[in-house]
Amino acid sequence: MLFGQVREMDRLDLSHLVIVKTIGNRFFLAPIDIDSTHRILDIGTGTGICRKFVSEPSRGVPPNVKFEVDDVESAWIVNKKYDFIFSRGMAASIADWPKLIGKIYENLAPNGWAEFEDMSVIYGCDDGTVTEDLALMKWARLFAEACQKLGRENSPGPKLEDWVRQAPFKNVVHQHFKIPLGPWAKDAHNKDLGMCNLAQTLEGLDAFTLKLFIGVLGWTREEVVVLLAQVRKDLKNSAIHAYLNYYVVYGQKIEEKDGEFASN
Repeated sequence: MLFGQVREMDRLDLSHLVIVKTIGNRFFLAPIDIDSTHRILDIGTGTGICRKFVSEPSRGVPPNVKFEVDDVESAWIVNKKYDFIFSRGMAASIADWPKLIGKIYENLAPNGWAEFEDMSVIYGCDDGTVTEDLALMKWARLFAEACQKLGRENSPGPKLEDWVRQAPFKNVVHQHFKIPLGPWAKDAHNKDLGMCNLAQTLEGLDAFTLKLFIGVLGWTREEVVVLLAQVRKDLKNSAIHAYLNYYVVYGQKIEEKDGEFASN
């Protein structure tokens, strides 16, 4: 494995830790019963660290886990429906979210659950320290523009609840979290969370940016390097109190009764 690949896997694991800490040291929020949940699909699994939430901790890959590399937006060939489908961190990857969520709904077993976790690429701020003239915000706008040109949704988080309800999932729950970007928060938990989030953002910034800005927006490498230097300066500025908006939405496929679906 190349050194760069190892670093990216480490970054993905750190990003996973940030999310777990954010939602209360849990891997997911849907109220599933692990003992009766036999088939689980994890979409966008990253390094696979999350496999441990339904298996005994062990070295290597547990015998009840199977990794597949496939296009989740292409046709699904499923012999048996799933009890739980989990999707996380698919921003800038999906062209048609309603279609994907509908496909997930179709492939759930009756009474099965699905959970979607994602973000908005535009950073939030509650005290006016994040302004539109910051390089950080310029980067976010350009990233969104590049994704739009590729036909990919860059900020699915705020839209997840409506899409899930339209699928039509029932017993839908929506939760919104703010993940600090940097150690500017006063309390110890959010300060630690912000530091971890800053570390994984700084580590991944080149990978997030170079291919999109050069290949899609037509920038030169030198122009990107200059912008990213300014972005890093903003990210490390403790006077800038930016946070990432993170959304968790889960819902259940209710078994049909007399030709109709049960209501909430």
